[in-house]
Amino acid sequence: MLNYKVLWSQKWSIVWTVIIIVLCNIKLPESDGKEGFFFEGFDKLVHLGFFYVLTVLLFFGKINFQHSYRFRSLTIFKVIVITAIIGGGIELLQWKFFTYRSAEWWDFACDMIGAFMGIFSYVLLHLSNYSLRKV
Repeated sequence: MLNYKVLWSQKWSIVWTVIIIVLCNIKLPESDGKEGFFFEGFDKLVHLGFFYVLTVLLFFGKINFQHSYRFRSLTIFKVIVITAIIGGGIELLQWKFFTYRSAEWWDFACDMIGAFMGIFSYVLLHLSNYSLRKV
């Protein structure tokens, strides 16, 4: 059963996901033989940043939904699965439908690195919040 309260608490991550999908699939202007938009590897940095922000927004929505900052391994697992599905879906779209974009394993790897950076931030903030309460 679809819980609308969960969807409402995740409204920013849903909006950000739509933005990611659109930006990762639009046709970019020709780069005049240069590799990358600004510099070589810029697109990998963009993927990393997109998925870092997405992961932070997913945790933000979860914290707002449960009205507390409880640490749960299941939540981390769900975030990994969600970000992997979105990242893989983007690469699949680029491979099959938006052929003017190139689907690359490195893009997916950067998506997951960004997600794991967001998870690391969540865990680190949780641990610091926990240690402050013990003092």
